[in-house]
Amino acid sequence: MAVPNHSTVHRVIDKAGRGPLATSVDVLIAARDRSDTIERAVASALAEPEVSTVIVVDDGSADDTALRARRCDPGGGRLIVERLSSSVGPSAARNIAMEIAKSPWLAILDGDDFFLPGRVQNLLVKSDGWDFIADDQLQSLEDHPDCDLPRRVFLDQSFEPQPINLTQFVLGNITRKDRSRQEFGFIKPLIRRSFLGAHSLRYDESLRLGEDYAFYTRALAAGARFLLVPIAGYVSTLRASSLSARHSKQDLERLRDSDCELIANTKLTPRERRAVIAHYWNVDCRVQWLAVIEAFKARNIGNFLAPFGRSPRVSAYILRCLTRELAERSTRRWASR
Repeated sequence: MAVPNHSTVHRVIDKAGRGPLATSVDVLIAARDRSDTIERAVASALAEPEVSTVIVVDDGSADDTALRARRCDPGGGRLIVERLSSSVGPSAARNIAMEIAKSPWLAILDGDDFFLPGRVQNLLVKSDGWDFIADDQLQSLEDHPDCDLPRRVFLDQSFEPQPINLTQFVLGNITRKDRSRQEFGFIKPLIRRSFLGAHSLRYDESLRLGEDYAFYTRALAAGARFLLVPIAGYVSTLRASSLSARHSKQDLERLRDSDCELIANTKLTPRERRAVIAHYWNVDCRVQWLAVIEAFKARNIGNFLAPFGRSPRVSAYILRCLTRELAERSTRRWASR
């Protein structure tokens, strides 16, 4: 998809009629082995007149991600590319970008995603009084990048801009059956940098899965005012090779345990606490399913049975997974005859 070339300006007229709206946004891109898409991502961010600087942190790529990102440099200091000699993970890479950033607003962009023209302005005009402003997204399939973009919906087919509190956000991250990558943790908001500084907020560098979820929940627990709006122009790419699609049991355990840390270190209301506990068990179901698979491969009957004792919810989840796995194997056997 071609990205138009806009001239660089730093102010925009508020569509709501409130007069000039000061705009300065730094776009943070943490990328690893994204040589095939990084130029599209960087170009789309640089094309936004409200973007002051695009900061790319190459997280130890084995390919030429950094080189391709530098090709997009229009001059004038609007592009910074930092190449790390080894991978430190998406959380640490974003924290490095945050330390470089100077603008009042930050925008998160994945290296395989991109902005449609006007996306940043569409969010900024709604930013008054908010610390985080996130939009619903369009989604592109990796194998079919030029196909019509399907609507990726977090709420209903149509909704008015609405605030999201901690309970709503956490419950919106509980995985549902037959729903792919639609949890609130995948949103990419504009973030007021002063809020992060006031609360010493950074990404949890021990997480390589669900780092956005953990970051947003801690911001909401600290009192962040979070607005969710309809589609404004963020296009995400659904790809089988993404980190969220190939996580390990250890990745899930760390995400699960981050919920315990949130409960232990934050004053939550009873409703918020129940929501976080529900998310904990939702992630633990997936942890225990992977534990069952490991035990089966190791022929360890004790470790195979242990997850069934975690809770009735976990047991029911494992039984559903086993039933589905047996059905799929039976289908494959019949198909091969």
